[in-house]
Amino acid sequence: MRTPFVAGNWKMNLNRQQSVELAQGVAAAVAGISGVDVAVCPPFVYLDAVREALGSSSVKLGAQNMYFEGNGAFTGETSAEMLNDLKCTYVILGHSERRNVIGETNEEINRKTRVALAQG
Repeated sequence: MRTPFVAGNWKMNLNRQQSVELAQGVAAAVAGISGVDVAVCPPFVYLDAVREALGSSSVKLGAQNMYFEGNGAFTGETSAEMLNDLKCTYVILGHSERRNVIGETNEEINRKTRVALAQG
């Protein structure tokens, strides 16, 4: 049987301090709970601060998006290598808002997914 997975996606909400406080609150709330994997996915600019706030808790860090190229002139994008460097365990790909508002296609999401899986 698969382990249940619960993730919180900040979307484009909260500032740095609020993100840190929420991450600390989630970590405290799930302390001692077993049988479920938990992750938080703050905006990219707060990944470092939230990672530090999670400390040694069981809550994992996730990113809200990732680009399929490893590096290059892709202003505003974030690579899988960058997310690995920040100790992200998860990344949200194919979110409905990215599809409906930004216009991401199945092809783009497939490229991102292949890169994410290759990165582990």
